[in-house]
Amino acid sequence: MNPSIIGLQHWFRTPPGRYLLDWESAQFDMVVDDCFGYHALQLGLPQLHTLRMNRMPHRWVALPEFMAPFPDGAEAADHPDPVPDGAPVPCLITDAAALPFPEASLDLVILPHTLELSADPHQVLREVERVLVPEGRVVVTGLNPASLWGLKQGTGRLVQRLGLGGELYLPEAGDFIGPWRLRDWMRLLGFEVESERFGCYRPAVRSEQWLSRMAWMDRAGARWWPIFGAVYFIVAVKRVRGMRLLGPAWRPRVAAAAAPVSVARRQ
Repeated sequence: MNPSIIGLQHWFRTPPGRYLLDWESAQFDMVVDDCFGYHALQLGLPQLHTLRMNRMPHRWVALPEFMAPFPDGAEAADHPDPVPDGAPVPCLITDAAALPFPEASLDLVILPHTLELSADPHQVLREVERVLVPEGRVVVTGLNPASLWGLKQGTGRLVQRLGLGGELYLPEAGDFIGPWRLRDWMRLLGFEVESERFGCYRPAVRSEQWLSRMAWMDRAGARWWPIFGAVYFIVAVKRVRGMRLLGPAWRPRVAAAAAPVSVARRQ
């Protein structure tokens, strides 16, 4: 596993990491409960059980190969277990840009921070579009660069580039993908954004005590500066032009009775 990915696994065990996962977990529970179909896939971040409230009969959790637990020949003791207790165990490791699923075979794909950790996020999104059925849904979460956390991270990286030391607030792994940029990518691939929300408005502090004291900022931020949350949550639908899905025929149609026809008689 890439050392930066290992740092990401450790960061999710910190107070701000748990705060972020708790908010995202609540959003996933609300959204996937209303997603229907047969096949669903969570690609990445096994710390989150994103499909636990979904009722599709076939649900998989896959790890991109850059998040694999340990590389070939490595000892398990040298790498932390990326799957905490109670989280789903990944059933396969795959290339996120070349998914092992046929075209138009999945009804729901979950990408929890997968795009910002990928070397080619646009190709990953293009591959998701390929495997989704028409009217299928993709759910994407990512860190928002236009937030207090994004500002803290950007400042830390600038200080490090200047050789002045400093410590990053967020993990070094991955790059920010702004929600406006992601919406443009989705529009080009034929996705229609169904809903978008932001969360985690508390400042970039590390201690559990200060995060608890700043809990009021979640309510204030959602009302007064909603687009500046530390994380965004986007649900998009794959649209196919010229295609219309028909609902089930609940009642058979009854043919109308023929109207009586007058017959002329000689007498």
